[in-house]
Amino acid sequence: MNNRSRVAGQDTTNSTAPGTAASFVRFVVFGGGTGLASSAALVALNGTLPLVVTNAVVTAAGTVLATELHSRFSFRAGRANLKAHVQAGGSALMAYLFTTAAMLGLHAVQAAPSIMVEQATYLTASGVAGLARFVFLRLAVFAPPRAGSTVTTRTRVLGRDALVAAA
Repeated sequence: MNNRSRVAGQDTTNSTAPGTAASFVRFVVFGGGTGLASSAALVALNGTLPLVVTNAVVTAAGTVLATELHSRFSFRAGRANLKAHVQAGGSALMAYLFTTAAMLGLHAVQAAPSIMVEQATYLTASGVAGLARFVFLRLAVFAPPRAGSTVTTRTRVLGRDALVAAA
């Protein structure tokens, strides 16, 4: 483990969690950057596979990449473990369902909305979903350990891995 401690499978070498505003700015930058990269990948792969397959692959890869970036940089929780990837993927799915519901709701209320109304609806729903996703990731997925909680760490002692429980 190279003398690095691990808590619940996440690298915790940098125990200083960034403030909410700093985390949010990083969340927007890394999430937006990953979204732009995913969009470029979708265009680059256009025609190589059916669009539905390409979109699924690019979305899955983008979600994994964004989760890793958010874990390491937005929330400074170290490397994301499988549980964090599953939870973040679930939150991305919920965001997708929310934006889809918003668009379907718009079209149920208004048969032929203008492009401006559609974009306003989609961007508002995306913003709300993104904010909810940020809160969920910060408070549930990448939350720093609570004070007074028992933390199990794995550390290298005399050339061997050892589990150490600390309060």
